[in-house]
Amino acid sequence: MNLLRIENLSISSRNNQGEKLSIIDNLSIQMNSGEILGLVGESGSGKSILALAIMGLVSQHIEVKADYFSLDGQDLMKLSHSQRSKYISSKASMIFQEPRTNLNPCYSIERHLDEVINIHQNLSHHKRKELSLELLLSVGVNDPEIILKRYPHQLSNGMCQRVAIAVALACKPKLLIADEPTTDLDVTIQSQILDLLIKLNMTEQLGLILITHDFALLSESTDKIGVIYSGKLMEHAESKSILKKPRHPYTQALIGSIPQLGKRHQSGSRLVTLDGHIPSNEQLPVGCRLGPRCPVATRQCVKPPELHLIADHGYVRCHRADESADITKGI
Repeated sequence: MNLLRIENLSISSRNNQGEKLSIIDNLSIQMNSGEILGLVGESGSGKSILALAIMGLVSQHIEVKADYFSLDGQDLMKLSHSQRSKYISSKASMIFQEPRTNLNPCYSIERHLDEVINIHQNLSHHKRKELSLELLLSVGVNDPEIILKRYPHQLSNGMCQRVAIAVALACKPKLLIADEPTTDLDVTIQSQILDLLIKLNMTEQLGLILITHDFALLSESTDKIGVIYSGKLMEHAESKSILKKPRHPYTQALIGSIPQLGKRHQSGSRLVTLDGHIPSNEQLPVGCRLGPRCPVATRQCVKPPELHLIADHGYVRCHRADESADITKGI
């Protein structure tokens, strides 16, 4: 069963002159219960605003439209704003890349957990505390009684992230969105947090969306990967297919930018880079969004490419996606 299904999602805002600016343009994705979907792209590509739209957390001046937008079988577009917010909060949770800044410094960890549990479950104070302890244990906190009494500033970044995950799980969500969950954590803690999320996915059949700009983070954990650039979905396929043979130049460049210990040094080659940067919403290029940065762009690329299915692979938005060779060689 589809846990999340989005068809032709568009997110836009307006500048000071009242002009409409596109943030996300006709994006479609879907995922099943218990699946791990990775969303990858450079900073500014639109990953986080997509997550906020799924959670219903975008500000009022942001316009969100979709042909179809369902979560756990419910079409969200048919609900009022208040109904939608209530429904989403019972089905989905989100953890952010800076957990310390997303925990109230004036609240103890016990109060953080107690408030969320109280909203979603009719339990006594004693039962809520028991559940709080269970949640902390489930995310690898060895001394939950001690941690409950502490405040965010008294915890390490890694412990704050574990607490943030516990808070996110308090409403028993079917979908968990992790937006750059290992940013600013050391390598050891990064691995622990990622392992924890994968374990929760397996034991709780939790649908998990991992948002990152790091392909290496997704290489061993995700079922499918969506590659986003400048608000457009450029490639969407099973992870093993994308990692083995990426078909979009942008995907190839992202994967080619990952250092491979020894291999690249011995060959004397350089890591792949693309000149330029993601265009602003006010200066979107004509045709393909990647066009000005793409090393293999042709005249054909002034026409916007459509997302089309490639047999035995997945969906790709590129006029040259059917070419079998790595078209970023020589960058």
